[in-house]
Amino acid sequence: MSGSSRLRRILRDPLILPYYLPALMFAVSEGMLVPVLPIYARDFGVSYGLVGLVLAGEGFGMLLGDVPAGMLIRRVGKKGTMLLGIGCAVLSTVMLFWAGHISEVLVWRLLAGFGRAFYNVSRHAYMVDAVTVASRGRAMAVWGGVFRIGGFAGPVVGGTVATAYGLQGPFLLSGGACAVALIVIAIFMRDMETRPQRGSVASRSKGNYLLSTLRAHYPVLASAGTGQLLAQMIRAGRKAIIPLYAADVIGLDVQAIGYVVSISSAIDMSLFYPAGLIMDRLGRKCAIVPSFVIQAIGMSLVPLTGDFSSLLFISAVIGFGSGIGSGCMMTLGADLAPQELQGEFLGVWRLIGDAGRCGAPLIVGSVADLVMLQPATWMMTGVGLIAGMIFALFVPETLKKRRRCSARSF
Repeated sequence: MSGSSRLRRILRDPLILPYYLPALMFAVSEGMLVPVLPIYARDFGVSYGLVGLVLAGEGFGMLLGDVPAGMLIRRVGKKGTMLLGIGCAVLSTVMLFWAGHISEVLVWRLLAGFGRAFYNVSRHAYMVDAVTVASRGRAMAVWGGVFRIGGFAGPVVGGTVATAYGLQGPFLLSGGACAVALIVIAIFMRDMETRPQRGSVASRSKGNYLLSTLRAHYPVLASAGTGQLLAQMIRAGRKAIIPLYAADVIGLDVQAIGYVVSISSAIDMSLFYPAGLIMDRLGRKCAIVPSFVIQAIGMSLVPLTGDFSSLLFISAVIGFGSGIGSGCMMTLGADLAPQELQGEFLGVWRLIGDAGRCGAPLIVGSVADLVMLQPATWMMTGVGLIAGMIFALFVPETLKKRRRCSARSF
């Protein structure tokens, strides 16, 4: 294939340029703020509690924005919602450069959470229509890999820029990266709208689409949603437990902890394509169930580690478990989403997952304060095992189901 033919193929592909490139820019932009925000907030002379509130601000904004994002898709479309979300990210990040009080920082971080919620829900809905069911696992896993790559590289860029140009420098560069994503989406992405069919749940809802979604699909939201809540909890919990255990129990320094976390993240990041192949060829549950069981087993072994090498090995096992589940919750949500109530369903689906992701560090911290850090690891072990059990026993294999439906339709 010639260079010009390859370029034309990239420009026509509904994922490569308008989807994956903005996702990479958005992930790098988010990653740049990771090493900077805590120090930046602390420079306002506030308590550690307020610093923690600043760091949690985006998560709270996401929880508040997930369901409205799903409802907004019906009004302005997937592309419009995506552009609005990234626009909020650009504004909220750049304005941190001029923030003069910690209250302003909190407001901008909440707005960043709204923007991320709008972007996450709309790009999830876009992917449902842009790829076939048979290749959805790979497409979602690649997106998960792209976001992991951006999250891995972003902190390095942010730390370097902050060292050279001061703590405010990364905010402008991060906002610029989001602006590039916005421009690419505006120029190259085509919108994909879903019209409710006559006689469908959406056509009978008389405008109350969210309530119709909850009424018609509460069984699957109760079973698969509970599984996802617990799954996201163990994923987020490991990011709190491993650094704390390394520092407070084993006594590792910051550099050694950085090696442990980075190597685990690198293994997690490298497995996104095999994860997609497993989901598309063997079934969604063949990736989902082992992913969370392996993470649970790894978490149960953390209290048995006593030095750098043993903790590194167990962290690598946990990273492997997370990696083979790359994109699995997105894929499952896309499979389960009803065509006529797609935005509303995915908004609720994202809300459930974000609740688990945001709640896990709070739960880990509370348990560690009440008893010790080791019981917090065992609690996360139970969370992972229950998640795997729910997906194994109570959630249907959506790939097999969708293939049968496709065969009947033709």
